[in-house]
Parts: sequence; C-alpha cells; structure tokens
Amino acid sequence: MSRVSVAAAGLTALAVLGLAACDSDTDDAESGAATGPSVIVPGGPGEANRTLSAEEAAQQRTEDDSPNSADVSYARMMIVHHTQALEMTGLVPDRAESSKIVKLAERIAAAQQPEIKAMQGWLKSHDKPEQDDAHGHGHDHATMPGMATQAQLKQLRAADGEAFDQLFLTLMITHHQGAITMSTEVKGQGNNIRIEEMADDVVAQQTSEISRMRDLL
Repeated sequence: MSRVSVAAAGLTALAVLGLAACDSDTDDAESGAATGPSVIVPGGPGEANRTLSAEEAAQQRTEDDSPNSADVSYARMMIVHHTQALEMTGLVPDRAESSKIVKLAERIAAAQQPEIKAMQGWLKSHDKPEQDDAHGHGHDHATMPGMATQAQLKQLRAADGEAFDQLFLTLMITHHQGAITMSTEVKGQGNNIRIEEMADDVVAQQTSEISRMRDLL
C-alpha cells in the first residue's frame, strides 16, 4: 500500500472516531437533560421520603393526579369565597352610582357563578361532600384570605352612591387578592390537574379585575 493510501486510511479512521465521540457527547447531554435533578417526594405518615428522578416525578404526576386534602379544601373554600363575592355584587344595581361599577359587578358575577358550579361538580365527581361533615366547611369563613367581615358587609349594605362605590371596590380588591392567594397555594400543595386548571383561571381572571378596580378608585 502506498504512503498516500495509508495516510488517507488514517484520516478516515480519525474522522470516524471523532464523529462517534460527538454522538456520545450528544447522547450524554440529552440523557442528562432528560433526567434532570432528582425530586424528593414526602412520604405519608410514618413513611420515609422518596427520591425520584425528574422523569419519574413527571410520569407519576401524569399517571396519578388523585385529589389530596389540599385540592378538596380549596374547592370547598372557594365555593364559600365566591358566594360572598356574589352577595356583594348583588348589592350593586340598587346602590352604585357609577355605571362602570355596575358593569364590573356583572363581569365578576358572570365569571364566578360558573366557577362555583364547576367546583361543586368536581367535588361530586370525586364523591366529596360540599361541606366537611365533621366541621361544617372545615374552616372559619372569616379567616379565609380576603373575606369581608359581617360588620363590613353591613356597612356595604348601608352605603349608597359614591360611598358605596368606593367601599365596594376596596372590599372586592381585598376579596380578589385573597382568592389569588388561595389559588397560588393550592398550585403548590394540591395534586389534581383539574383543580390546578381552575386555580389558574381564578388567578388570571381576578388579577385582571383587580387592575380594573384600582383604575376606578
């Protein structure tokens, strides 16, 4: 074999080895990206924590989105929370001075009435009562984030015109902020995909409405 042939053969071999190394590096990078950091999954009472790969954790979440206590509690509390919002918007037509407040209240009611029905339907589909049999709703309603007190509701009912408009906006902004807090918390603590979707809807809708209400103050 001539020197030229030997040299050509050598270069070809080096090129093949180089490509193989590149493929290996690519495979390792893709493998690393697929696995990602490990995830620690808290165990149940008396059980040790488990460590899952990112892929295993994602697969487990996809396969099992069984509602946990946080999901059920959120649905129950949000029904009560939304019901109070509807009580407040129901006062608007007879007391508000601003037509913008009237339209805002209509928008809030139009969004929250279907959400209440959706959460009631979700509880029913999972054989969960709307109320905690042992403790009513299982929560002191006054301690839910953003809930107006009975004294505040009485003051709102007694107000009229511009005074009503200002008090309504103040209370409803706080009410919406509470709903956003609850929705954000369940996204971190819950396990059910449908509840997460409903929480996302609440956050998006009520964040937008807070912006509108602040413009009217």
